[in-house]
Amino acid sequence: MPKMKSLSGAKKRFRVKSSGAVKCKRTKMRHLQKNKSQKLKRHLRKGDYVDASDVHRIDAQLPYA
Repeated sequence: MPKMKSLSGAKKRFRVKSSGAVKCKRTKMRHLQKNKSQKLKRHLRKGDYVDASDVHRIDAQLPYA
């Protein structure tokens, strides 16, 4: 049976931890920074985890992660 391919967009955006949780980067940090407060920008710098209800979608996109 041939190998399954990983979705290349998902490879760049997500990391699967050993516990099975999926890490991702937060949104809203690409442009229009002057309208956002310093507190919001500081909190958006940290990573985030994908919601548990969406993890099965990421697992399907990253079969070997």
